[in-house]
Formats: sequence, structure tokens, C-alpha cells
Amino acid sequence: MGNLADILRETAIRLTDVSNTPRLDAELLAAHALGMERSQMLLRLADLETPPGLTDMTDRRMQHEPVAYITGRQAFWDLDLAVTPDVLIPRADSEALVEMAVETFAVPRQPSRILDLGTGSGALLLACLSAFPMASGVGMEASAAALAVAAGNGDKLGFGTRSRWLHRSWRDAGWSGDLGQFDLILCNPPYVESGADLMPMVVEHEPHAALFAGADGLDDYRILIPHIPALLSPGGIAIFEIGHTQAEAVSDLASNAGLSTEMRRDLAGKPRALRFSLGIGDMNG
Repeated sequence: MGNLADILRETAIRLTDVSNTPRLDAELLAAHALGMERSQMLLRLADLETPPGLTDMTDRRMQHEPVAYITGRQAFWDLDLAVTPDVLIPRADSEALVEMAVETFAVPRQPSRILDLGTGSGALLLACLSAFPMASGVGMEASAAALAVAAGNGDKLGFGTRSRWLHRSWRDAGWSGDLGQFDLILCNPPYVESGADLMPMVVEHEPHAALFAGADGLDDYRILIPHIPALLSPGGIAIFEIGHTQAEAVSDLASNAGLSTEMRRDLAGKPRALRFSLGIGDMNG
């Protein structure tokens, strides 16, 4: 089949037109085809042959299918998560929410109950259960298929006894009434404007119900934020992901609900997360 080092170079060149990280994509696909970790594969390039499945996986990537869906896995925080096309692929930018939670709950103060609204793969909830070993959590999700992925991740990662998975939509009347109160609420809601120009690997492969939220991308914030004060325990916080142009608009919704707001930027320096707590305040950058 040929020397793997040479094939990786050729594969990366082939992927240049469909990926911003063609070499990384090639390496991740090859490692998956070999059934080994990428770091292990790179140490053995000189003596490895090209795995038979790499060509087919490369062909799929050439059709803009995300690497995470091809391999069925995605790293997030300190976790290795299973992903399918039923869930959004967890992205490094979303780790800003976990970082904000960790900074807020400094030792010895830790959250006891965590709620993840629209849990998808379970990434945010499971990352925070990893960060806060005394906490338990509820992941709520409207998609039964996505919820099955999250529950599977919880079991695989050893959080089965500390996590509960709830099949429910925040678009249903009375959705929040029996949930109780939480020290930490996490949410990465749909926030993309309808008709937004997205990369093909996103718009052609990731679930639209988890992406799009009306003409201005704010539909789900309008539904969710008024419920947050009643869901927060005394001293609790909620952390929502936002689109990088939405900080002011979402902060205004929070202020109208009696919540103070603090903003956090992502690795690229763009607004990415808003932390809500009870009491009116100003947005900070």
C-alpha cells in the first residue's frame, strides 16, 4: 500500500481544498484506520504501511464530511467523546464555558447540581462533571438520538451514576417547572441566523436544529433566558455560548430578566460565553 509517511503527504495535499488543517486531518484519519492514537502513529511512521481504509475515508472528507463524523470521536476538554451526525461536533471554542465555570467555582467552593440545556453529545456537562468531582448533573435534549449519544458518553467515561439524561424540549410548555434549582447551568443553544453562509462541512452535515435560531439567531435565547432566574440556586450561575456578534443583544435579554452578565472571549479573542447571575449588572469584556 506504500509508505505511510509518503501517503500522508499526498493525502494532505489532496485535502487542501476542503480543509484548513489538511495535514492534521490526514493524520487523524490514518490513525483511526490503523486503530491507534495519532501520537503513537507519528512515532512509528517509518515502519507503518498505509491502512486499507484510508482511501475511502479520504474520499468522504473530500465531500466535506467532518473528520469527527468519519472517525466517530472528538476530543473536548480532557475527554474523548463519541460523536455521530445526530449531534453537533464539540469545538474548542466551547471550552470557554467550562473554563469560566472552573474559574467561578474556585476550591473549595464547587457546584453540587449542574444542568446542561441542549446537551447534544454531553460535552459541556461531562466536562464539568470531570472538573467538579463532587457534582451531579442533568443533560436535557430535544433529540432522542442525540440524547442516546450523550448517555453513551456518560457511561463510557464513568459518569453514569452522576448524570441523568432528560428527553425534553424547551419549546414545550412547562418544560422547566419540575427541574428544581442548579448551582451551574450550561447552554450552547442554536444561535446561527437563518440563511447564514456556513462552511459546507457544517451546513451539509451537522444537525440544522442545533444550528439555526431564526432571522437574528436569538430565538432560543428569548425562550430560555426568562426561565434562568427560577432555575438558579442562591449564588448559582448560568453560562451560555453566543455568536461573536451577539453579546450585547443577549446581555440585554438577560438584563430584562433580572440577570447580571459577564463576557468571556474565545481563543481567537472573539466574544464566546456570557455568565449570568442574579442581580442587575454591566457586561464586562
